[in-house]
Amino acid sequence: MPPTDPTLILLAHDRWATRNILNACEPLAFEQLHRKFEMGCGTLHDTTVHIIGAMRVWADTLGQRQVRPWIDEAPRRRVAELVALHAEAATDLAAVALSGPLDQSLQRERLGTVYTYTRATIIMHVTTHGMHHRAQMLNMLRHVGVNPLPPSSVVEWSLAGCPE
Repeated sequence: MPPTDPTLILLAHDRWATRNILNACEPLAFEQLHRKFEMGCGTLHDTTVHIIGAMRVWADTLGQRQVRPWIDEAPRRRVAELVALHAEAATDLAAVALSGPLDQSLQRERLGTVYTYTRATIIMHVTTHGMHHRAQMLNMLRHVGVNPLPPSSVVEWSLAGCPE
């Protein structure tokens, strides 16, 4: 039976849609993956790394762990490595997302300031953040000639059988 809990839908859809974008990047030449655009974080590669980095930081916050260093500054990665990093980040995020009540307040320190968010706010932020950047990546994919574009909407996820 398809999930009906909006939180579970957000997490499953986020994983599926980003994986679809990465699958569409697999056959691209190095130059296409690193082509500069005036959107997102500038390239398909860098936007993907940013999405994964955000998932990791917010999973650390949800899990009430020491926040790991950002992965943005690492060398350029191959798509297969990005797929593996994304799978790990998505699994971790799903595991910690519902490890406490949605109204639980959690703190995150950033650049010397401590912020307080509810667990629900963090889940909504990290999944809509991914959607925002996937829209940019779809446009980048269109510009490098990918056709058809990969499915990425919640409706397409539902029609695909609500994959995990």
